[in-house]
Amino acid sequence: MTTRFTKTIAVALTASLIGLAASPAMAAGQISFGFAPSDPDQAKALGVGLQMFSLVKGLSGTGADVYQNGNGNSAGGSQNGSNNHGLIWQEGNGHNGTVHQNGNNNSCGLFQFGEATDAQCLQNGDNQSGITTVFGF
Repeated sequence: MTTRFTKTIAVALTASLIGLAASPAMAAGQISFGFAPSDPDQAKALGVGLQMFSLVKGLSGTGADVYQNGNGNSAGGSQNGSNNHGLIWQEGNGHNGTVHQNGNNNSCGLFQFGEATDAQCLQNGDNQSGITTVFGF
């Protein structure tokens, strides 16, 4: 029992130290999480999920979609190829988001929340998908 308790304390202390070490990275005012599947089936599933999300929200399931709720936001991008889908969703103020897709059958979702975030999605090649979520504070 004492060994288990000691291990639990060690894990908690390590997690706390990692959290403190990560603090300077958060000092810039944003934190982001990204996911890009390496498996083709997962990439296709994520792409279909992003298209379904767009359709449910009243946007297009193809091409480029932008939704902004707030003030001082900017969004843009480019698509070179066919069957690409780029989605930028911004909630809050002062966001800057871009999606650039070069190739075919790519899907990217960029979601920004809070205040003053700056993020982009860049895809070069075919059959890629990815999602990035950014929180600004």
